[in-house]
Amino acid sequence: MKRTFVLVHGAWSGEYAWDLLRAQLEQLGHRVVTFNLPGHGGEPTPLAELTLERYVAATIAHVSAEAGPVVLVGHSMAGMIISQVAEYVPSQLARLVYLCAYLPQNGQSAFDFADPDSLLPPNLVVSADQRSATIEPAAIVPIFAADCPPAIQQLVVARHQPEALAPFQAKVTLTEANFGQVLKCYIETLHDAGISTNLQRQMLLINGTVADVAALDCGHSPHLAKPAELAAILDSI
Repeated sequence: MKRTFVLVHGAWSGEYAWDLLRAQLEQLGHRVVTFNLPGHGGEPTPLAELTLERYVAATIAHVSAEAGPVVLVGHSMAGMIISQVAEYVPSQLARLVYLCAYLPQNGQSAFDFADPDSLLPPNLVVSADQRSATIEPAAIVPIFAADCPPAIQQLVVARHQPEALAPFQAKVTLTEANFGQVLKCYIETLHDAGISTNLQRQMLLINGTVADVAALDCGHSPHLAKPAELAAILDSI
């Protein structure tokens, strides 16, 4: 069955990150929608105005532009975004797919997830005004592209930019009546230095309602490291 996939990139990323996966999904006959979240990839919203709700609104605009229910895929921090979208517009979603992403409960923020196995916390460089953060340059590739070709690694480093912290601090509001009724799939990554595999499995155990779980033998960016394998999983759900 051919589907419409709306892909939501994670933090310190942009629409560009989906190029390889989009090509694979389109080759399989699916429709693929990608976009830059506010403040990313040249989208002009000032960093000081970025909020989780703004990300959610931008995502809903793309979901609502499609003719029927879509498969909404969120990578990494975008797990927070797609969860809140599901709360607001559950009838417009065929399924949520968490791609090595945060899987929150009601009232949680991205900063509420303790992850001692991740390289992110010790390599976070917070700005003087506490509004944004970057990653230590030497840690960008190990976190986001350790198993990617050199050209991809160079691209990820070149596209790295400050990320607003307010969206990480915002707590989601989720109910069983809305968010709880949307089918969910989780794609684990078995060598993840961004959101560790241990945390991914803890979130799955706590949530307890994810319909399907798949795994990829890669790091935090399967869409860059294993786009064909990832497309095959998405094609099968």
